[in-house]
Amino acid sequence: MDKSTRVLFISSTGGHLTELLQLSVLFDHCDYRIITENNKSNLSLKERYGSDRVAFVPYGSKSQPLTYVFHFSANIIKSIYYFRKWKPEVIITTGTHTAVPMCKIAHHFGKKVIWIETFANATTPTMAGKMIYPIADLFIVQWESMLKVYPNAVYGGWIF
Repeated sequence: MDKSTRVLFISSTGGHLTELLQLSVLFDHCDYRIITENNKSNLSLKERYGSDRVAFVPYGSKSQPLTYVFHFSANIIKSIYYFRKWKPEVIITTGTHTAVPMCKIAHHFGKKVIWIETFANATTPTMAGKMIYPIADLFIVQWESMLKVYPNAVYGGWIF
């Protein structure tokens, strides 16, 4: 990867974002952008990484199914917008549902998709992981036990 490679890092908020930001050592080696969910705890990301490098999609919790449908639909529209605006060559994500539309869009246009299954799951797949596994160019698990769940994955160890 060289400095001109356009890489989009995307994840939901919370632990997934914490895991994703562990990869910030890669930021010096590419033309990166970050997308996560819009909530108060993430607003400081624009100060830390630059307002031109950070964007937000609507926060939506699957525990609120009625509003989740609208938030997920808005996420799809925003993902299309950011994909067209930034033209990433590679998508790197630690999940979860927030990243699914962007990964599907990237795959459709022949871009690389790198999925890092969350550290939180040592024996069971995530719903989003199951959706992206078949299309990922590289699917990384953080627990060796997850190779039973995703046999074509690569064991990468913990990113913490």
